[in-house]
Amino acid sequence: MGFRHEIRVRYGECDMQRVVFNAHYMAYIDDATDTWFRESFPGFGDIAFDAMLKRAVIEWSSPASVGEVLVLDLAVERWGTTSFDVGITGHVGDRLVFEATVVYVATQPGEARKVPISDHVKAVLGGPVPS
Repeated sequence: MGFRHEIRVRYGECDMQRVVFNAHYMAYIDDATDTWFRESFPGFGDIAFDAMLKRAVIEWSSPASVGEVLVLDLAVERWGTTSFDVGITGHVGDRLVFEATVVYVATQPGEARKVPISDHVKAVLGGPVPS
């Protein structure tokens, strides 16, 4: 299981080198993750689950440019008790643009207090069987 999200690169997201400015990749990841959660959980604001970024690692392979469609594939790679890792691959067509791993901590909505991840959340988002 996982999620696919597409973003068309806009002119204002590119730098003087005519490629996506690096900070925008984190915004793309955040947008894709938020969309995944909201589409996976109808009434997302009503469930006792939210997540905050703890750590992000991105490795770029090639640039994305204005007008290109950047496809992000997301999947849970690890479940912990209160945290989980999401692997993200970004590509334009068959060309790899970046790979990232983001560690999220499950939180109580509206609070910065970590909470255990429910079996329901794990089942809906998929990924490896929790150990």
